[in-house]
Amino acid sequence: MKIVVCVKQVPDTTEVKINPETNTLVREGVASVVNPFDMYAVEEALRIKEKLGGTVVALSMGPPQAAEALKETIAMGVDEAVLLSDRAFAGADTLATSYALAKGIEKIGDVDLIFCGKQAIDGDTAQVGPEIAEKLGIPHVTYVKKINEINETGLTVERMTEEGFERVKLPLPALLTVVKEINEPRLPSLKGKMRAKNIQVPVWNAEMINADPGKIGLKGSPTWVKRIFIPEMKCQGEIFDGSPEEQVKSLVDAILSRKIV
Repeated sequence: MKIVVCVKQVPDTTEVKINPETNTLVREGVASVVNPFDMYAVEEALRIKEKLGGTVVALSMGPPQAAEALKETIAMGVDEAVLLSDRAFAGADTLATSYALAKGIEKIGDVDLIFCGKQAIDGDTAQVGPEIAEKLGIPHVTYVKKINEINETGLTVERMTEEGFERVKLPLPALLTVVKEINEPRLPSLKGKMRAKNIQVPVWNAEMINADPGKIGLKGSPTWVKRIFIPEMKCQGEIFDGSPEEQVKSLVDAILSRKIV
């Protein structure tokens, strides 16, 4: 079985800053990490490989430094990794991103199962996984929390919903996006770290995946981010002093004066 896991390198959420003059994210000097939800996708792919055999390929689209994210998956046990990197990919929205990744998957060829994290923590759209499946013309299930059964022809999964969960049966090839409840990602082994350190991640440009120039990057993006800003604080907190009884009285008076109740 050949499994592809789509991963993304994202800014560390503890280091995210916004330039007040340009209202854009400050990326220079900001640490990057593997999108946390993608780590669960990698782990599930490795577990299926250990059960059924086959290979696991990690795929990412991004600047050259995104190869470090792919090396982390190699250290975990992924067999191969491929980076899609080209200035032509810059400025891609989810539609253009999913198109490029789908073309990369087509070039890898003979893929049985594709895993994605449920969403990326920098965009939070949860759109790329399903869009990849639509581009490839294969079935998909989102928010998967458990794989009940899997064989060479199909699988049965449970997906989270607001009311509980749904059990879905689908044939292969297919795409799944997973939630953190599905497993606990393993730590990289020393052998894996050594292999990742010495590996050269292949880089494919737009021409190598036979991508239509009009469907990638800004040209292929019908949506774009116009502005990023920090929401203004519309109200300030108020601290009441005194004994507990006095604080309660002050709170009640404040609520009544504002006609909240």
